[in-house]
Amino acid sequence: MSTFSDNEKYMQRCLDLARMGQGNTGTNPMVGAVIVYNGNIIGEGYHKRYGEPHAEANAINAVKDKSLLKKSTLYVNLEPCSHLGKTPPCSELIINNNIPAVIIGSIDPNSIVSGKGLKKLNNSGIKVIKGILENKCIELNKRFFIYYKKKRPFIILKWAQTIDGYIDTTSKNRQSSRVTWISNNISRMLVHKWRAEEHAIMVGTKTALMDNPQLNIRYWSGNNPLRIVLDRTLRLPYNLNLFDKTLNTIVFTEKKQQSDGNTEYIRINFNRNILEEILEILFHKGIQSVIVEGGKMLLESFIEKQIWDEARVIIGNKEFKAGTRAPVLPAEPEQVTYLANDRLLIFNNNTLNI
Repeated sequence: MSTFSDNEKYMQRCLDLARMGQGNTGTNPMVGAVIVYNGNIIGEGYHKRYGEPHAEANAINAVKDKSLLKKSTLYVNLEPCSHLGKTPPCSELIINNNIPAVIIGSIDPNSIVSGKGLKKLNNSGIKVIKGILENKCIELNKRFFIYYKKKRPFIILKWAQTIDGYIDTTSKNRQSSRVTWISNNISRMLVHKWRAEEHAIMVGTKTALMDNPQLNIRYWSGNNPLRIVLDRTLRLPYNLNLFDKTLNTIVFTEKKQQSDGNTEYIRINFNRNILEEILEILFHKGIQSVIVEGGKMLLESFIEKQIWDEARVIIGNKEFKAGTRAPVLPAEPEQVTYLANDRLLIFNNNTLNI
C-alpha cells in the first residue's frame, strides 16, 4: 500500500489551496503555497484573484514569526515567477526572505517564466526540488498548459443527448420558439457552473437561431464567459439574446461589419480552416478556454480536426426517436457520473501529453 511522502503531502495541500481560486484567476494559473517549519505548516496561501498577490506572497505574509522563514521550506505547485507583472516577482520575494529550500510541483510553461524562476533560486543558493506530484499539478492547470504549449485555448466540447442518441428533435415535434430540454435541472445547474469556470463559450449559427441561448450563468454565481458565435453571412437577427449587449460577444463572419459596443465583429475566411484561424485569434486575445456547446456541425468539426481536449456529454432520460443525431467521439468515456436520472460522460483526448 503506497503512502504519501512528506513532500507529496504538502504539495497536495498546495493543490487543494490552489483550487480555491478557480474561476477568479483570469489568465493566471491556480497556485497554492505552503511554508513548513520543523514538520508544521506555519503559513499558507493561494492566488485569490487576477491582479492580486500571488500564492507565495500570501503564504509568506501569513507567517507570524518571520524569523522562522530562514529555517523553513516553501512548497508551491507551479514554478515561482521571475518577471515583473501585475505583482513583483515571487522568486525575488523568496530570496529576499532567505527561505533556504523550495519544493516545486511543475515548471511554468510560459516562456517568459519557464525555468527562469528555478534558475534564479538556484543561483541564490536555494535548494530546489521539482516534479513533486507533477502530473497532478499539470492537470490542475491544464488550460494554462495547453494555452502556452499549443498556442490555443483549451477546448471543451459539451452537449446533451437523449438515450436514443439525438441532440435535437424534428422541427415537427419541436415546441414553437422554445428549447426542447433534454437534461434535468441538476444537469443544467452544473452546466452553468462549468460556464463560470471558463473564459468563453461558443455556438454555431443554427444553434443561435433555433435555441436563442443567453450563454450566461443564470443558475450559478461567478463570472460570465465571453460569448462567441459563428455567423458567416450575418443572417442572425439582432433581437436574439446574444445581441442584448449585456455581455462581451464576438461574432466571426466573412462580412464587413462595424463592432457595436461590447459586440465585436471579426472577419475570417470561411473557405479556409476556420477553426485554426478562430483559435489563433482567441489565443492572441488571451482566451485560455472555450466551451463549445453546439451545434452538431460545429462540434463535429472540432472532433474531425482533433482539436479538442475534453468532452462532457449529458445523457438525459428522454427519447426523441427522430431528429438530429448526436456527434460520435473516437474514444471511450473515462468517467461516468449520475445526476439524478441523467448521466454525465467525461471524455479525455489526452492532449496533456505535452
